[in-house]
This record gives sequence, structure tokens and C-alpha cells, in this order.
Amino acid sequence: RHRLMARYRRAAVAAVLAVSALSCAGARAPTSGARVVRARIAPRRAAARAVAAELPSSSATSFPLHPVEEEYRRHRREAALYPHKVEVLTHMEPFVEKKLGILKTVEDSWQPQDFLPDMTQSDWQERVQAVRDECAGLPDELLIAVVGDTVTEEALPTYQTLLNSFEGMEDPTGTSLSPWARWSRGWTAEENRHGDVLNKFLFCSGRVDMRAMEVTVQNLLRDGFNPNGEKDPYRGIIYTSFQERATKVSHQNVARLCGEHGAKTLAMLTTRIAGDEARHEMAYQTFMKEIFRLDPSNAMISFADMMKAQITMPAELMTDGHNGALFDDFSLVAQQIGVYTALDYARIIEYLVKEFDTASMTGLTPEAQAAQEELCSLPPRYAKLAERSMRKLRTHPVEHLHAKFKWLVPRT
Repeated sequence: RHRLMARYRRAAVAAVLAVSALSCAGARAPTSGARVVRARIAPRRAAARAVAAELPSSSATSFPLHPVEEEYRRHRREAALYPHKVEVLTHMEPFVEKKLGILKTVEDSWQPQDFLPDMTQSDWQERVQAVRDECAGLPDELLIAVVGDTVTEEALPTYQTLLNSFEGMEDPTGTSLSPWARWSRGWTAEENRHGDVLNKFLFCSGRVDMRAMEVTVQNLLRDGFNPNGEKDPYRGIIYTSFQERATKVSHQNVARLCGEHGAKTLAMLTTRIAGDEARHEMAYQTFMKEIFRLDPSNAMISFADMMKAQITMPAELMTDGHNGALFDDFSLVAQQIGVYTALDYARIIEYLVKEFDTASMTGLTPEAQAAQEELCSLPPRYAKLAERSMRKLRTHPVEHLHAKFKWLVPRT
């Protein structure tokens, strides 16, 4: 795994793919320990305390607190790594409460069964056969992209765990009425349908070795992933702002390619998934814009930190127990068929720099001004890297797919 991670860092923009997540491989090298984290945090706290001091007192909440949560919040104020950022997120709770409507009600939500054969009906065999016929014409490369997307979506427990690790966004009881906790649970509930529907559809298709896919999912859940969030809520919301957009792009392109190859139902359901990701993207970016409004200097620094580190793929540690470079191969295939490419990665950076109005912010600290300048220089730099990467990619097609991907069932 250490060799694989080293390869990801060297690959930088080259090895990319998205789904719940999927964007660029190339994670930043781990920091050398707690001292490094503290050294970066400490100089920023003075300015941050000034920001927190200007916020109204957050001792009272508009929702009832369980005694455990009340004690947790008291302890958090004393022991948090980012107490000033916790204050900002606590101040934002009424704002987040108003944005919970971005999530759909259960009654208004689509469900996996809407796209699957109804096994309680007498014609279930014909409906299963229709799925198999629809998927028979899918190229192996596109099927690999769909399976990779499914694996990433099925690792949802890791992502909810990650959200609960960011200070100020936690759900200490599991049923907290905090707007942040309700957002996390509601987001998870919507995302859960994505892996469910893709998994069941692939089962009906007869084109996928489901056990090999399930082994990959279990391995990924066991191994987890590290987005370099460091418990920092600003970094976490920047990560999700990027990743949800990347996921949307990936599913949209899968839907387009499925439609071109006659898989109309698969195209329809991946379009619905992309629609969910678009709403989630809008929510996280809305949260981040409010953070920029309340704490522009620290938001700018966190934004620059995440973009310089590069966005870690949620599925970068995927393995089926056979192919030690499974994620690399998956990413290359997805790029070559246009599901998610280095160009998409560069475009998302450009989009976020504009969406957060990075260039026009004023009144920043000197460190934040330096971060601002660096952020504004990133889009053209990444665009050039992406174009160079894509030129190289066209000369290196992925071969021997059935040997590299145990997910594929050999055609007869």
C-alpha cells in the first residue's frame, strides 16, 4: 500500500476519477505528526479569536440538547483543535436549519425499486431479462466505470463517519437535533439509495461478478480513506463542495454513455443520482460561502490548503485482493472513456475559485492574501497539467481488462 500511495502522489492529476464520489488521485503526503498540525494552527488562532469574539454568544440553542450533548459541547469548547471554527459553525446553526429544505422528504424521493424489476409480479422474469438485454451491449470499459462508481457509493458508512469527525459538525448522540447533525443524517439517507440501486441493477444485469465487487466494497470500508481534513470543518466542507460536484460530473457522463449504448434504464437512474449530487453540491457550497462571509481569512487559508494538497479520491484504497493497482487502472479506464478526467478536475478548481468569489475578497490577513494569490493562479496551472496528462493518456490504453478487473464476467 505504501508503494501505491507513493504512486498516487507522483501521478498527481493523471490518475483521476470521481464518485461519491471521484476526482484526482495524488493525495498529499501525510504530515509528520501532531506537532506539525499544531504548528500550522497556532499562528492562525489570534486572528481567529478576533473573528469568534465578534460573533454573538452561542451558549443557547434553538433546539433541545440531550444532557450528553450539552456536556459534550461544554467539553468541546475547552478541548477543540479549532475552537474558533467551532464557534463559527455553532453560530451558523440557524443558517443551516434554513437550508435543510435542500434535502427532499422521503415521500418526495425516488427509491431504488422504481428502476428495478418487481420480483413480486408474475412477469418478473421478463423484466429481469429486459435488464440483461439492456446491459448486454455495454462495453467492458463502461461497465468497469459503473462498478467503480458503485463500489465508491457503497462505502457510504466511511463518509458519514468522516462528517462526524469534523469539529462543530458532530452528532454525539446519534439522534442530535443540531442542524449539522440533521444535515449529516439526511444527506446520508439520500446517498444510501445510490449504492443500493446500482448494486441491485448490476446484479440483475448478469455482467458482473458480484462477489468480486462485494469483496472490493468490504476492503474499502475496512481500509477507509483520509481526505486530509484533519478534523477541520472548513477543510471538510471545502472537500465535500469539490467532491459532490465531481460525483455529479461522473454520473452525468455515465448516464450519457449508457444512453448512447442503449441502456436507457441505467441512463435514467444515473441521471437521478446526478440530480441528488447537484443538490448536495449546492448545499455544501452554500455552507462554505457563509463561512467565507463570517471568517474570510481562515476560510481562504483552508481553501488554499485543500487545493494545494489535491483532492483525495474516496476510493483510492480500493482492492479486490488480486490487483494491487486496481484504483489506478479504474481511474485510467474512466478517463479514457470520458467519465471523469484530469480536465474535469481542473475545471472544478476553476469553478470553485469563481464560485467563492476568491479574487475579489478584501480585508484579509497577510497569510490569507498569500493564499488568495496562490488560489487565483491554480486554474490555469492545473488546466495545463490536465491537457498534458490527457495527451499522454491517449497513447496508453488499458489492456487485458478481464485480467485486471475481477468484476467482469467473461463474455460467452
